Amino acid sequence: MDKVSWGILSTAKIGTEKVIPAMQKGKFCEIRAIASRDLGKAQKAAAQLKIPIAYGSYEELLADDEIKAIYNPLPNHMHVDWSVRSLRAGKHVLCEKPIGINAAEAQELLKVVQDYPDLKVMEAFMYRHHPQWIKTKQLVTEGGIGELRTIQSLFSFFKNDPENIRNKPQFGGGSILDIGCYCISLSRFIFGFEPSRIIGFVEYDPQLKIDRLASGILDFDGRNATFTCSMQLNAYQRVNIFGTQGWIEIEIPFNAPSNKPCKLWHTKDYVMKEIVFDTCDQYKIQGDLFSQAILNKTNVPTPLQDAVDNMKVIDAFFESAKKRTWHNLK
Repeated sequence: MDKVSWGILSTAKIGTEKVIPAMQKGKFCEIRAIASRDLGKAQKAAAQLKIPIAYGSYEELLADDEIKAIYNPLPNHMHVDWSVRSLRAGKHVLCEKPIGINAAEAQELLKVVQDYPDLKVMEAFMYRHHPQWIKTKQLVTEGGIGELRTIQSLFSFFKNDPENIRNKPQFGGGSILDIGCYCISLSRFIFGFEPSRIIGFVEYDPQLKIDRLASGILDFDGRNATFTCSMQLNAYQRVNIFGTQGWIEIEIPFNAPSNKPCKLWHTKDYVMKEIVFDTCDQYKIQGDLFSQAILNKTNVPTPLQDAVDNMKVIDAFFESAKKRTWHNLK
């Protein structure tokens, strides 16, 4: 077997517009089937994307013995449940971020995963596999900015449609779970260890009841990461990483375009260099890396424990915002 046969749980927009087309271009991915609870929607998506099989239920897709891996882009509150069901059906699972709506859910999934040591499970934080982040991590690790001291990140867009699933708190909506999770994840990724405490600020939409503006400070044993995320600000994203001898600025850190080169600026000892990366698709890279882990029986790039740890910080953020004080994580 030189390719992994994939099934897609739902016709979610992120899947049909971003992830599936990218994976179809991958060297190690074959998209076999897509499922929806509405057969018509599944058939329409299958026709548009040239996917061989459409199923009118998720259960039918999981019962297909030819499918070896599942991509799960369901709403946040359904991530753990259907990832567990996929595992019990003998499938590997690539699950959209966030892995769940709280750390308890993430721990539940991790516990089930331990019963299936031959199956791979990973949270789909696609940004980590883009060459710009591999280079950033290398520069920081190898002293390219001196001693890392602080990270600043911002991620925002404007979406106040009450029918949009991101604006439904009962389905795991809100800015932190949708985009703030990136800011927390990248800070942990670049520092390379877990924060000791966090303080958070949240403004809730009075009608939608979701966190529409959120800011936080993560304390990494005296060093820090600060972030702001919002679903009701003008669209913007940027990451700045500062050290004692230099800094790195990433122009499009999260939604890196697949149709043009990306770039970052690296300054050390007052000399700035612009680093341009060849055009690539981070969703394609993610799909191929996960598929290779299945084919070669090797570890996935990002272990599930990382997803659990990210959810622990998110839980602590909300607890801090509620109590208006620092929340200790260690």
